[in-house]
Amino acid sequence: MKLKDKLKLSFCVMVILPIILFVVIMVGIFKIQSYAINQAYNVEGDDVLLNFYSPMVFFGSITDDAYEMLRTEAEINPDRFNDDCYLDEVAFDLNGKLSKLVVRKNNIITYNSTEYSSMQLAQILPGYKDNGTNIVDMATYKGGDYQCIVKQLDFKDRDGNTYSVSILTSVKQGIPEIKVFIAQLIFLIISVLILTSLVLNLWIYSSIIKPVNRLKLATDNIKEGNLDFQMMKVPDNEIGEVCKDFEEMRVILKQNAEEKIQSDKDEKELIRNISHDLKTPLTAIKGYVEGLLDGVADTPEKQEKYIRTIANKVNDMDKLIDELTIYSRLDANRVPYTFVKMDVSDYFNDCVEEISLELDASGIDLNYRNHIQEPAIIVADPEQLKRVINNIISNSVKYKSEDRKGSIDIDLYDEGQYVHIIIADNGKGIAGKDLPYIFKRFYRTDESRNSKQGGSGIGLAIVKKIVEDHKGKIWAESVEGEGTTMHLNLLKYRKEEDYEQDINS
Repeated sequence: MKLKDKLKLSFCVMVILPIILFVVIMVGIFKIQSYAINQAYNVEGDDVLLNFYSPMVFFGSITDDAYEMLRTEAEINPDRFNDDCYLDEVAFDLNGKLSKLVVRKNNIITYNSTEYSSMQLAQILPGYKDNGTNIVDMATYKGGDYQCIVKQLDFKDRDGNTYSVSILTSVKQGIPEIKVFIAQLIFLIISVLILTSLVLNLWIYSSIIKPVNRLKLATDNIKEGNLDFQMMKVPDNEIGEVCKDFEEMRVILKQNAEEKIQSDKDEKELIRNISHDLKTPLTAIKGYVEGLLDGVADTPEKQEKYIRTIANKVNDMDKLIDELTIYSRLDANRVPYTFVKMDVSDYFNDCVEEISLELDASGIDLNYRNHIQEPAIIVADPEQLKRVINNIISNSVKYKSEDRKGSIDIDLYDEGQYVHIIIADNGKGIAGKDLPYIFKRFYRTDESRNSKQGGSGIGLAIVKKIVEDHKGKIWAESVEGEGTTMHLNLLKYRKEEDYEQDINS
């Protein structure tokens, strides 16, 4: 989930979840406390709500049972109201119902369970009333400082004594169960908020802080030069995308570092090879020059031979330096190609004619076969394409077999969009383990062979670069001890109408 979606969801959860939890738990607590109030005060479950919006009704109803009991006792046995033990039991029961008991006989207080004095009770309690019946029921509310409900029974005994039995219920007090309910609600609100905040914080922590810590660990590794570590699994969000990009950067940095190490190694190898390849002809030149100066070549024939050898060695050095120069320009894409349209058959006819003279001098047979029937036009740089052919032929000559006469075959084929050029020799061939790497720069196969044959190891790298710059393709096939075959595909030139015709067809 995206981080922005998580933040939106967390906001909704922070608002909705506490409300849902609060309502659910509040209803449960309310049910429990309603049951407790019902059991303690013997009121109906629905009447519990009266304490919130009509406390007068609620406080008036919780003593109904006690009042009816007293009324029944007044009808049957009014003398019991002179028994303090009985009155103590009634007062104890009323105390559990948040009420007090006061008994007056002949307008004199004989029993008082309230904290009020006689003078205060005189202000609170109504006077005795006689309406001609045996028992008079009276209920009144006393406001002011007292704020209480008074339920009173007025009756006479057999001797004509008057009794006023009053139940006082203060409405300023709170029901203990309601106080507990409110305390539980406060605790519930705090707990729900803490729980919701904790859950959301843990969720956000796992989505933000953990990936950030992993990212910091990765930066510390890179700062210390350790590019071999791997980023741990990260969530699929914006920070996760940053971590993935960071991992890709680490891989690229590691690849660049490895390429730099390999490049440095190749450059050192190249310098070593160049030093060797330059030192060999220079040593020969020095020897022949000293021979001329010392008069060793004392005949015109020997002098001509020495001079010709010196010229050949100089040419070898010139070719090596030219090869290095060309490769450096190709590698930096600074070779100014001159592309022209030319007929492949005409080009190779001239090229083979020139090559054949050099191969004849080396005692190598050249077999040229042109299988192209119609003119095949390509767009290429004649000079650079000739360099490709010369480098391939040069390798064939350099690594020809010593136990048989050298032979090179050149075949041309028209393959639709491409011209396929095959150059095959019967030389020493290339080992299978080396074949995939022969176009890699500075790659040299057999050191012992190279020490004899020389070479910088960049000839075929130059060939591959030039062919690819011509939008072509080159690959090799070889059997060690039998020979090597080079395949070149060069893209043919196509007119705009040819493209349109292909599209329409």
